Amino acid sequence: MSQSCGFVAIVGRPNVGKSTLMNRILGQKISITSRRPQTTRHQVMGIKTVEDTQFIYVDTPGMHIMSKDRNKAINRFMNQAATQALRDVDCVVFIIDRTRWTDEDQAVLKRLEHVKAPVILAVNKVDRLQDKGDLLPWLAEVGARREFAAVVPISAKHGTQVETLEEEVAKYLPESVHFFPEDQITDKSLRFMAAELVREKVMRQLGDELPYQMTVEIEEFRETERITHISALILVERQGQKVILIGENGDRIKSIGREARLDMERALGTKVMLNMWVKVKRGWSDDERALKSLGYDLD
Repeated sequence: MSQSCGFVAIVGRPNVGKSTLMNRILGQKISITSRRPQTTRHQVMGIKTVEDTQFIYVDTPGMHIMSKDRNKAINRFMNQAATQALRDVDCVVFIIDRTRWTDEDQAVLKRLEHVKAPVILAVNKVDRLQDKGDLLPWLAEVGARREFAAVVPISAKHGTQVETLEEEVAKYLPESVHFFPEDQITDKSLRFMAAELVREKVMRQLGDELPYQMTVEIEEFRETERITHISALILVERQGQKVILIGENGDRIKSIGREARLDMERALGTKVMLNMWVKVKRGWSDDERALKSLGYDLD
């Protein structure tokens, strides 16, 4: 029996549901999510093998227009990471949010002009449309913006028509041996996933106060037979941010740690001993050398 296998880039502007879609397709959390834009900062690979077909999805940071408040080295890194994911893929899933079309959606569309792979447009969050009668004319209008391989309305959150989207993607995967074992679901290490889970909880609890000036570094990841010991360092840029993150009597950092630990235990299948502390590292998000040392490296 012949096999098929290929790479699928999931792209779009910030906060349209790219990570939610990949998690839905895989049936478990690989990419972290929050209501804050630009939660995803790296390319995250999700692998799904169904009999003779292997899908290799690449979740990407939201492509965004550089502006006064988004003009740092980390913003450049995220845009480069998203653009780089478009190279040598077999299919692209371009996600937009309902009937909204912004300048950033247009900017993503422009970046797709030179992509030779077929592009499928996924119109997400259709379950939240107040007037479902708006959908069909909008699908026709947006479908005319370029020659899409398919236009599929979906709800990544609820799974609506996600299987239909996967069927469309499968049409464009080339005949090939599988690149990964059938039980592998990501290329990311457990150490990376632990850092992302801590960052997710910070983003969810303090996204407004700490929008982008925060990252997480795992300083210890040690597995024993019954317990995994993890030490996480949360870096912020200002002393005031450190105070907010720790909270009164340490309540905020305890809450973040508790939620992150529970998710880690579910992911690892072991008890987790999680230690966290906060450090001020001024200007890290606009320092390319610092970013590289913290794992923001496209090489």
